Amino acid sequence: MRNIVTIARKELQAYFASPIAYVVIGFFTLLFGYFFYTLLWYFERQSMQMAPGMGASLNINQMLIGPVFMNVSVIVLFVMPMITMRTYAEEKRSGTMELLLTSPLTDLQIILGKFFGALGLYAAMLAVTIIHVAVLFIYGSPEWKPIATGYLGLLLMGACFISAGLLISSLTKNQIVAGMVTFAVFLMLWVINWIGQSLGPTGQAIVTHLSITDHLDDFARGIIDTKHLVYYLSFIVFGLFLTAKSVDSERWRG
Repeated sequence: MRNIVTIARKELQAYFASPIAYVVIGFFTLLFGYFFYTLLWYFERQSMQMAPGMGASLNINQMLIGPVFMNVSVIVLFVMPMITMRTYAEEKRSGTMELLLTSPLTDLQIILGKFFGALGLYAAMLAVTIIHVAVLFIYGSPEWKPIATGYLGLLLMGACFISAGLLISSLTKNQIVAGMVTFAVFLMLWVINWIGQSLGPTGQAIVTHLSITDHLDDFARGIIDTKHLVYYLSFIVFGLFLTAKSVDSERWRG
């Protein structure tokens, strides 16, 4: 466990030692704020246009919180490849991959360390956005449960993206290639439910279940469903498992 924490800390320090962390956090916070205040403005406008006493019937969680979290899932598509593309590709490019493979650390420790390092940066990105959400509690009384579950859903979805990004980064030494392929895979996982609409009921149900963002919808509405937790956790474990296989094959090739 100590080795995993050490590697995760090293990865976090590497992120913040370069402009990557600051650019990603700044870009993510800026877009989050844009979506948040645009939807907040729309909610306030709808409230003012309703008859006196009817504004209370508007549900801020349905009109603001839920849509914000779903829009954030789109932002994650763009920023997550920037986080994961360097995890293994940079090690290969700089020649430190051989040092990692010959160190007393196990492949699992290295993979988990890199995973939690990237997840720590992603969690920091989400934490910064709480500043925007706090505005709602200063001037109103929104339900806290959909907000908490929405952030949990975003964290789990991001963890899935990280596990897939680690796998792709372990397959190449070129960061640009890793980033582009990662984005393509993430985009496919995001739009796959649109493809399901052209299939029959059975095919649509299967394809929709594979959509990584479709499972976020219930979290954004304050619902924690076991099937969504199983999907996200299974995705993470499977992604890390394939990464371990990829790293192990690199050891034998080396």
